[in-house]
Amino acid sequence: MAGSQDFADDPRNADARIYLNGALVKRGDALVSVLDAGFVLGDGVWEGLRVHNGRVLFLDAHIDRLYSGARAIALDIGLSPTEMKAAIHKTLDANGMRHGVHMRLMVTRGPKKAPNQDPRNALGKPTIVIIAEYKEPSPAIVSKGLSLFTSTIRCTPADMFDMRINSHSRLALILALNQAIAAGADEALMLDPNGFVSSCNATNFFFVRGGEVCTSSGDFCFNGITRQNIIALCRNESIPIRLGSFVLGDVYNADEAFVTGTFGGVTPVRAIDGRALPAALPGPLTKRLRERYAALKDVEAAGVL
Repeated sequence: MAGSQDFADDPRNADARIYLNGALVKRGDALVSVLDAGFVLGDGVWEGLRVHNGRVLFLDAHIDRLYSGARAIALDIGLSPTEMKAAIHKTLDANGMRHGVHMRLMVTRGPKKAPNQDPRNALGKPTIVIIAEYKEPSPAIVSKGLSLFTSTIRCTPADMFDMRINSHSRLALILALNQAIAAGADEALMLDPNGFVSSCNATNFFFVRGGEVCTSSGDFCFNGITRQNIIALCRNESIPIRLGSFVLGDVYNADEAFVTGTFGGVTPVRAIDGRALPAALPGPLTKRLRERYAALKDVEAAGVL
């Protein structure tokens, strides 16, 4: 079994330099304190980025989301958005990376005086890490697709734990994924507090029925940049799309389904709770949106958006 994050190891990554608080260090030297707020509490925000044809895709949107998340948790990143972009490109340039690259940008509240919850005990210097790796989605996933299992763990509203913040705190999502793995599935499908289909544990969920693309209202799912791009593509391509509240019965009767995320883009789904979807993979609308998203990435990389 393998989820939407599945990838093949690339030996080039062994020598790649990692950005750590302004320095570019070897993988084995990229160390943070055991008193770091990210290690102690998962107190931080992050972004996943893709590099395609020499360009970091949708970089402005990712940077906006990073800084919005930091403001939401009262975390001073210590760099301006322009300086953060420069750090990203510094990392890529140091490694000579231009294509087929996935980046993980992480910012925590930094070292603390003691391992406790109070953010006032932080020493005032955030920890910033940028890991760039040659990493491509498994080609087999396109024809194999994902098997999803509906978890008992629910997505949460903003006044409990805001799913729209890319927080380092992912334990509830890991619990959901563990349930799916135990059930023999690849990833977890998660419901919102009202029992409507919301998202998967690491990606956003779409399904197709009668030629219409359907996805959640967005109130309880990830603030996905790929999700927004797919919604916009549907509207621009005159593909019927509906954002709303859907029950599992709607999903079980779908013709096809897929998930979206920065790493995998558009990944087909083959089964949900043991029920195989009827369309051959990738389904016709999934295939069309995969192709349109690939074209969008090329346009973005050419810098003409």
